[in-house]
Amino acid sequence: MKIKTVNTSYDDVLKLEPYKNKKPVSQGRFWRWLLKTVSDPELRKVSFTCEEKGMDRLGKDEPALYLMNHSSFIDLKIASSIIYPRPFHIVCTLDGFVGKEGLMRKIGCIPTRKFMSDTTLVRDMIYTVRDLRESVLLYPEASYTFDGTATPLPDSLGKAIKMLGVPVIMIRTYGAFARDPLYNGLQIRDVKVSAGMTYLLSAEEISAMSAAEINETIRPHFTFDTFKWQQENHISINESFRADGLDRVLYKCPHCGAEGHMTGKGISISCSNCGAEYELTEYGKLKAVSGQPKFEHIPDWYAWEREEVRKELEAGTYCMEEEVDIIMLVNTDAVYRVGDGILRHDNNGFHLAGCDGKLNYCQSPDRSYSLYSDYFWYEIGDMISIGTPKVQYYCFPKNKNAIVAKARLAAEELYKLTKSKKK
Repeated sequence: MKIKTVNTSYDDVLKLEPYKNKKPVSQGRFWRWLLKTVSDPELRKVSFTCEEKGMDRLGKDEPALYLMNHSSFIDLKIASSIIYPRPFHIVCTLDGFVGKEGLMRKIGCIPTRKFMSDTTLVRDMIYTVRDLRESVLLYPEASYTFDGTATPLPDSLGKAIKMLGVPVIMIRTYGAFARDPLYNGLQIRDVKVSAGMTYLLSAEEISAMSAAEINETIRPHFTFDTFKWQQENHISINESFRADGLDRVLYKCPHCGAEGHMTGKGISISCSNCGAEYELTEYGKLKAVSGQPKFEHIPDWYAWEREEVRKELEAGTYCMEEEVDIIMLVNTDAVYRVGDGILRHDNNGFHLAGCDGKLNYCQSPDRSYSLYSDYFWYEIGDMISIGTPKVQYYCFPKNKNAIVAKARLAAEELYKLTKSKKK
């Protein structure tokens, strides 16, 4: 999938009419049918099945909040099939509206900005369930998982659920990440996909709970490990490209400590600095080609990288500084390529400077609990996004060995450290 991109100047972008929010519109029967119809062929291809639990508790015309884990693009097709024929509105990032806002609104999409405080989104969700009497589909993790495990949930989720006051339904997918992990460069594997749809909380139960209690109820349902699931269920992934791009996740060598020297290619990941090499087996385990393995499980390696980043932050030695190409989002007509600059991330947060000295943006560490970073964003490249509800900056490192996964880990750990110091 690509996005409409316009080359222009920073000054000209600042003159553009900014995006203005519009209330959601009712999702018509045709659009519900269309979403399901275009989703069916791919779901048949993966032999999709869904197990329902307690769904008889949901009234025929009763709106609900559907929470779903986020693994790959097939998630939307799953939801479009299993929620049908109920009308529902999908919360999605504003860049998804670029060049097709009218269509996105008709099919029921509600725009938001990832990892930013967005009171407009909450108002739109409330309007959807109370005035339109239609459901909302929310991916509370906000971004695809990098390593096949759950990403952080916002503390504000419980409060939002109380404000909506409608039943909460959990949709959990199995096999979606294994079939199309984000790091693998849009290469599809032959994996069956299934889901479970569970009635989690009634409106009455929500009313009697605090926001914190709701969060504690929700979080266990977003605790998962896809590689462990693959191993326990003996799911074979024998494609010859299964380790392509794995270095995007496993960027630091556990043997020599070098970063940016890992290469994931074919069925192996190796370090060009010390020669360490692992094979990714067909059942999702890491097997050392020679010597003693440091890790056999990808999420364990990724968790170790998180610990290493935290140590750097605590020691005050963490710093990422990259030359980047800059794309700006200010409305849904297009995204605007405005030039280049320097993106710096350290204990003080993010600093983006560029466009011949005209752009100078700083973002403090406590702005967000996570970071919008992505691989091969709209087929342009790996990127890091920062900004405000009025303007977002999408930064694409010119150095192809730049590590956007480390930036996300650092942002998450720095947020925790900053909050802990304030307490």
